[in-house]
Amino acid sequence: MKIFKIVIWIVSFTLLILITQIGGIALIISSLINKYWNRRFILKSILLFSTVYLLLTYLLVPILAPLFGRERIRHSDKIRPGMYLTVLLNRNYVVPEINEILNDAENQLKGTEICINYLDANFPFINKFPLPPHLSHNDGKKIDFALVYQDEEGKISCKTKSVSGYGVFEEPRKSEPNQIRKCLNNGYYQYSFPKYFTLGEINKDLNFSEKGTALLIKALLKSKPASKIFIEPHLKYRLGLKDNRIRYHGCKSVRHDDHIHVQVK
Repeated sequence: MKIFKIVIWIVSFTLLILITQIGGIALIISSLINKYWNRRFILKSILLFSTVYLLLTYLLVPILAPLFGRERIRHSDKIRPGMYLTVLLNRNYVVPEINEILNDAENQLKGTEICINYLDANFPFINKFPLPPHLSHNDGKKIDFALVYQDEEGKISCKTKSVSGYGVFEEPRKSEPNQIRKCLNNGYYQYSFPKYFTLGEINKDLNFSEKGTALLIKALLKSKPASKIFIEPHLKYRLGLKDNRIRYHGCKSVRHDDHIHVQVK
């Protein structure tokens, strides 16, 4: 029984580190408090862990992250997380240049109904520390954004089509380049994996906004620090985007017709 508890603890520690980066540290601290605090009450371990984790996330981590060259994404009326879980899991840290891009894009979009819904960015500490399931979000220099959607009357919405913001694809039309088919036919079966990370599809009455998404991408590109944007070739074609900073990410990645990836040098 003791060995089973140790295995469960090690698995929990590993998962918390992979998912939140600091969750394993919170588990160690809360376990020590639990061990030496003899008072018993219902859900003691869970309450202790939750308290320690939230204190680390909202009080300590924002102070320490700048030591690693990163800072929290600054929210505003337009700039918001696609889901608040991104913030709770500490996946909302970036180098200062990303916040500069966000601020510049917000200024460009003044007077429009477009919201800047960011998805996964980076963890607060340590370069090359992976941010599952992403391949490259490990240095504070990358961030994903949700596509822009509109209602049936063409009014821009600030809502997304899935809980996570990922996994609801805007499929290529017959007249457009179809890189997805090429990648899947060449054995890159992971290419459509984001469909498993929606956390649930929502707002099914909304439609992809070509105008809104094009305006968002152009606003992001107006900022000098923006060095690359990844979207699927068929969306670049459909939206009439010509900027050479808009690149194709390759078949070894996952498809980018459900989100926009932006990075700095």
